[in-house]
Amino acid sequence: MTNPAERIAALRTELDEHNYRYYVLDEPSIPDAEYDRLFRELQALEAEHPELVTPESPTQRVGGEALAAFGQVRHEVPMLSLGNAFEEQDLFDFDRRVREGLDLPAGDLFGGGSEVEYSCEPKLDGLAVSLLYQDGQLVRGATRGDGTTGEDISANVRTVRNIPLRLKGEGWPQMLEVRGEVYMPKAGFEALNARQVEAGGKTFANPRNAAAGSLRQLDPKITASRPLEFCCYGIGQVSEELAETQVGMLEQLRGWGIPISRELKLARGAEQCLAYYGDIGARREQLAYDIDGVVYKVNRRADQRQLGFRARTPHWAVAHKFPAQEEVTELLDVEFQVGRTGAVTPVARLRPVKVAGVMVANATLHNMDEVARLGLMIGDSVIIRRAGDVIPQVMQVVLERRPAQARAVQIPQQCPVCGSAVERTQLVRRSKGRESLSEGSIYRCFGRLSCQAQLKQAIIHFVSRRAMDIDGLGDRIVEQLVDTGLVASPADLYTLTYEQVVALEGFAEVSARKLLAAIDASRSPSLARFIYALGIPDVGEETAKLLARALGSLTRIEKALPEVLVWLPDIGAEVAHEIHSFFEDAHNQAVIGALLARGVQLQEQGDLHAEFAACASFAEFINRLQIPFVASTGARTLAERCAGLPELIALSQDWLDLNQLKGLNEKARQSLRDFFAEPANQARAQAIEAQLRDFGMHWQSERKVAEGLPLAGQTWVLTGSLESMSRDQGKARLEALGAKVAGSVSAKTHCVVAGPGAGSKLTRAQELGVAVLDEEAFIVRLATLEAAG
Repeated sequence: MTNPAERIAALRTELDEHNYRYYVLDEPSIPDAEYDRLFRELQALEAEHPELVTPESPTQRVGGEALAAFGQVRHEVPMLSLGNAFEEQDLFDFDRRVREGLDLPAGDLFGGGSEVEYSCEPKLDGLAVSLLYQDGQLVRGATRGDGTTGEDISANVRTVRNIPLRLKGEGWPQMLEVRGEVYMPKAGFEALNARQVEAGGKTFANPRNAAAGSLRQLDPKITASRPLEFCCYGIGQVSEELAETQVGMLEQLRGWGIPISRELKLARGAEQCLAYYGDIGARREQLAYDIDGVVYKVNRRADQRQLGFRARTPHWAVAHKFPAQEEVTELLDVEFQVGRTGAVTPVARLRPVKVAGVMVANATLHNMDEVARLGLMIGDSVIIRRAGDVIPQVMQVVLERRPAQARAVQIPQQCPVCGSAVERTQLVRRSKGRESLSEGSIYRCFGRLSCQAQLKQAIIHFVSRRAMDIDGLGDRIVEQLVDTGLVASPADLYTLTYEQVVALEGFAEVSARKLLAAIDASRSPSLARFIYALGIPDVGEETAKLLARALGSLTRIEKALPEVLVWLPDIGAEVAHEIHSFFEDAHNQAVIGALLARGVQLQEQGDLHAEFAACASFAEFINRLQIPFVASTGARTLAERCAGLPELIALSQDWLDLNQLKGLNEKARQSLRDFFAEPANQARAQAIEAQLRDFGMHWQSERKVAEGLPLAGQTWVLTGSLESMSRDQGKARLEALGAKVAGSVSAKTHCVVAGPGAGSKLTRAQELGVAVLDEEAFIVRLATLEAAG
């Protein structure tokens, strides 16, 4: 058995290393929950053996040393950290100690005793900083460092947009040190990582790392480019007294332009603190920023002074942590699942561990490129993250814990379900008439519907609520139907008999007839639902709605060439080729034919939507032929010279006439000639033009007047929860008025509807100046528009 002195020494060494990685390198190798466990173990051992406590112990200081690249700042008032409460009882114990420290009456059989008033606010997951104001002017910014000495980051904090360079109003002290957290909102973090990927740079593991790394840039211009924010939670040295309460002081600071938490609230006693904790915990995922708990502080500052401090924490404040969203566990194995489109996806099998209050034994690995990026091996210790209802994810390998017997992860060569070949997908990139191949990130089983995994997933998708909406056909029943051989394609659902269904496990007369009635009721889907139900790769619900609304009929969608599909908004070349390839496939044609033959009758079919009538200009047609060296300007020149495609082809072969055409350089002229010299290119261009004409999209087609829907051409976004209707109902009502309902906010967004719990989308809308409606205003707007229609 390890003696206490050796274990204490080992824990100090390990914690010092983690402090260095966390505070100095911004590259933590373990999650906070693991650090907290090690710290509590050291605290317990030192409590048992006080003779072994030294001033250098992590329990006696706040960790981390200042970076040598920055100047050092000594904190006149130490920047201490907070003690932690992990369970409800920890909070009640804290409250009891506060009341005892203030010598307040204890509760008895006849009452609960005196209640302490606490300020409550979220515990932001960022970097603690100190801001010093003299005569209202920001003169210095510093990190916490080791609590006594920090890093001078004055030039960097000046670039954080919500930190005032000069205090507002009047009445502020001659010297005022403000303390708070610099953090990165979730939306800004996602945008920053997207930019990093685009630039080929290193991505950040989480917003806390991104914020810390941004503040420690030696070049302030880099810090200025990062979406950082500051939130004040207290003060350090001050030349004169402020308000008598914590909340009053923070409100006073806000009056001087210092940002404080919008979630700041007062609570009386531990029960109200607990209610605050529960409320903000329920809204945690909707907040625009990451938090890892709640901070309670005794509200009366005189009481704070009376309660005083321990060596490293105040007696009058505590951080009530949420259940850990990250944990360390062991990767036992990697298995492979086969999805609806045949994608073979690695899944991590883990030693079960509790994360965010839920026992986790499996986690997504996305694809083999992600396995390679993580450097993952079977047997590794890994950091698992689970936030809210998000599928648990492997975030990082703890390399220093890798065992000698760790094994590489290998993709299977045969499908684990049907034994068909597994091959890596090829990405086809199309540009200016050329195609290039590169390896995709997905491995796929090519067994299609002969692979039971793909067949089951295809049917589960087909019958789902947003697709054909066949109530009662759950996953278990679909598996029975496939396993018994009753269903080998979605069309077979419409040939099921009462005798076949009632013989299945779990069915009796009433349930069998109910399922058959639900199948029969699904025979009249809208065109959009039917297209979505088919499970075309990369075609989600919104794309299916667009195809149905724009082209108006299954026949047009089936016939549509990729070069015609790209005329529709939000359909790029790759998706267009997926759609075209799906309907070209003989097996898919057979399934669709069988569905229609067995009584499926599509609703809401009609003509091409008026918005797309004559939408193709000749110049844009030429540009989209992707002729090398003929860009949009050259395409306009050719369209002005030629009345149509026959004239363009003739011009390309008339070298004398072509050479006299101004506006095209020699490379473009030669490329145009070479392009149409190929019979296949001529035939393809003629086929595209013929289809544009057939669909009514041709530049010579008749234009139609769209029946004016009041929100036509507008993009709306719903965020947060709605109390008077579901999000789906709100979306359906907007779409019925002609609006497109998007999942993200951009400069093109017309309006954002923000219900309770609205988070990063609301923040983004405010940053962009997009109109925002609350639920009450939204309902009034809907009612007005619907009544007018």
